[in-house]
Amino acid sequence: MNKVSDIAKNIVYQSQTLIILFAVRFKVVFVFDNKYCLLYLGRVMSRKIALLLIFTFFTPFAQAKFVEVVAKIKPSVVGVGIHTPTSRPQNILRGTGFVIGGGHYIVTNEHVLPTILDDSLLQKMAVFIGSGKTAKVRKAEIIAKSSLYDLAILKISGPALPATTLANSDFLSDGSAIAFTGFPIGSVLGLYPVTHRGIISSLTPTVIPAASAGQINLKMLKRMKNPYLVYQLDATAYPGNSGSALYDMETGEVVGIINKVFVQGTKEAVISAPSGITYAIPVKYLHQILKEHNIKI
Repeated sequence: MNKVSDIAKNIVYQSQTLIILFAVRFKVVFVFDNKYCLLYLGRVMSRKIALLLIFTFFTPFAQAKFVEVVAKIKPSVVGVGIHTPTSRPQNILRGTGFVIGGGHYIVTNEHVLPTILDDSLLQKMAVFIGSGKTAKVRKAEIIAKSSLYDLAILKISGPALPATTLANSDFLSDGSAIAFTGFPIGSVLGLYPVTHRGIISSLTPTVIPAASAGQINLKMLKRMKNPYLVYQLDATAYPGNSGSALYDMETGEVVGIINKVFVQGTKEAVISAPSGITYAIPVKYLHQILKEHNIKI
């Protein structure tokens, strides 16, 4: 007991290169070095001590790792909107996007794309990169889009941007820790990406019940006939988050795309009183669109 306690204290307070794993139920402590070589296996008399050491050691480690993940994701986050050189303001942000592949492809929601561009004003669909008030504008063209999955893939010119890594097509389990980074309230104060985190609450069909028969349209009927699965999140997103990459908090791999928020009351309440329920399109469907359009990343 004394030997185990001495080793544990030494690791927690002095060493950053050792990892302690506890099987709390059986009151066993495993001590590994940074190459996962087993250094010691022993018994711990108190379950409370084991729990205390777990929280003391692993919580700062997990937080530090998440900080690194966010720092890696942020350069890949872009704004998507309209650039009008003849107007003030010149740039209108409609949503968020993120970089994939070799650094020239941008993923966002289809509903973020501008529906009409005024040629007389020289309006162009654009991607905004950088941060702060000095964001740069890149011209963008639509390569592929899907109304069914509310996804769009754009291509930009110029130097390649840092790209995210897409996870495989497997669905994540309920309770998985996730985060997303985007522009929740637009670019009123400049281009400052904001990160939110939460968990996957459920894998649920896309169909959302209508309040009355009059609200049912053809598009909704088609989805009701063959609904696909989306992530429901226990996390707060806002309108500007549409198109944000949903990523694994540990690996930073993109597992989905934020696409809508459950509105409680009026649309204005989305900002003042958010429901805390957000939906995201699993990356499985992005892989499907990439394959259908023969887009190599």
